[in-house]
Amino acid sequence: MSGVQDSLEIKFRLIDGSDIGPKSFPVAASVASLKESILSQWPKEKNNAPRTVKDLKIISGGKILENNKTVGECRSPLCDVPGGVTTMHVVVSQPPQQKG
Repeated sequence: MSGVQDSLEIKFRLIDGSDIGPKSFPVAASVASLKESILSQWPKEKNNAPRTVKDLKIISGGKILENNKTVGECRSPLCDVPGGVTTMHVVVSQPPQQKG
């Protein structure tokens, strides 16, 4: 397999259509570390900010990525553009509201 990259340019598309990134991540980076990066870069003006990595889901190529997988394991030939930026979608799952 020729042209294998050591890193991937990834931007994260939020539910409102805005983006975080792009930023370069090594293919050995875990999905959990991507979520930590999203948390640290979350726009302060957004009111639906996740509190922990457990509040985030990352979707790439139509699949929800598992925290213990690496960026390299989650790559999809459909999403990879050589020398381009991969877009991954971010969903914030809020905890259920307590009924009083």
